[in-house]
Amino acid sequence: MATILVVDDSEFMRRVIRNILEGGGHKVIEARNSEDAIRVFSELGADVITMDIVMPETDGIETVKRLRDVNGRVKIIMISALGHQRTVMRALEAGALDFIMKPFTSDDVLESVNAVLQMSA
Repeated sequence: MATILVVDDSEFMRRVIRNILEGGGHKVIEARNSEDAIRVFSELGADVITMDIVMPETDGIETVKRLRDVNGRVKIIMISALGHQRTVMRALEAGALDFIMKPFTSDDVLESVNAVLQMSA
């Protein structure tokens, strides 16, 4: 069982991802924005973070950079409907390890999380 931090400004989307991850046997903690994500990660840590790209104030790509400043070995998966190749590349260049496109299936999320958990930091 891994601890997953789900970062999304949409309560509905956090609940969807939480249900998938808990169904896969993982523990889930949540954050609703960049500041919340950094605070929660700094206090509680997480094995993997799922990160929405489009959020108010600070977007997910900038948040990835800030989280990597907190811990350079953090494992982050971006989740977004913005699937433009350029956006995906920016996310990966910022330090994300994988990218899941919305709409996604439970298998998409669990396979990505399990793959990232297997990666050495």
